[in-house]
Amino acid sequence: MYPDMLPITIQEVRLFNNNKDRDKYDNMADLFAIIILMEHLEKAFIRDSITAEEQYTYAGNKINGVAVGVWEYTPQCVSLIAKYKTTMTFLSESVTNLETFMNDYKLTCPAAVNRFKIGVPATYEHAVNDNKQDVGKSAKYIAETVLHFITVMDTLRLNRHAVDELHPILADLIQSLNNVPGLPADFEGRSKVRQWLITLNAMKASDEITDEQARQMLFEMEQSHTEFYRLLSGDQKSIDGSN
Repeated sequence: MYPDMLPITIQEVRLFNNNKDRDKYDNMADLFAIIILMEHLEKAFIRDSITAEEQYTYAGNKINGVAVGVWEYTPQCVSLIAKYKTTMTFLSESVTNLETFMNDYKLTCPAAVNRFKIGVPATYEHAVNDNKQDVGKSAKYIAETVLHFITVMDTLRLNRHAVDELHPILADLIQSLNNVPGLPADFEGRSKVRQWLITLNAMKASDEITDEQARQMLFEMEQSHTEFYRLLSGDQKSIDGSN
């Protein structure tokens, strides 16, 4: 050692000094991992490395080194969305929104942001399977769609405006719409439901939409329901696969 050099003291830097801070950083690490996993899951689905529903597991198909089911996208996505919402609730005092968190930690995951923003899997948002030739399933999906439209409208008419009541019904509605074979891609009701899902997903489960928002949602759902019935009546024959 040179005589004019002072010894270097290495001091450990602690991220936390108590259990509360420790839990915060643990939850932030969980959030970081959830975002990364969702980004990989979305890209795997887009590239057909993973398909819609859970059926069996194949060790050769991996995301970040973890074996996943070949038909596992939907349940995995639902699980990650639930974990994301729970973790964001835990971090409500320290993480204001997803974009700020990602900017702070230099994360670029556009596919994950889009999925968390909508709050439902891509298989709910877009039609995946073609059921045109299955008349039995076609009738089932049409009946489910009508039921979900009526449920949304009745819920709003009963002045039940809580996010945790409306979001699941709208998620069921958009899923059933996408299951209806031959429904035109430009059916406006689908885009309206999607936009309301985005609006509700940005709110807390305990929040309520305003009376003005409820009135607008009811108006749009009634319009969409009427248009759906018009398509069923034969103005758009492709909806039931007839010629």
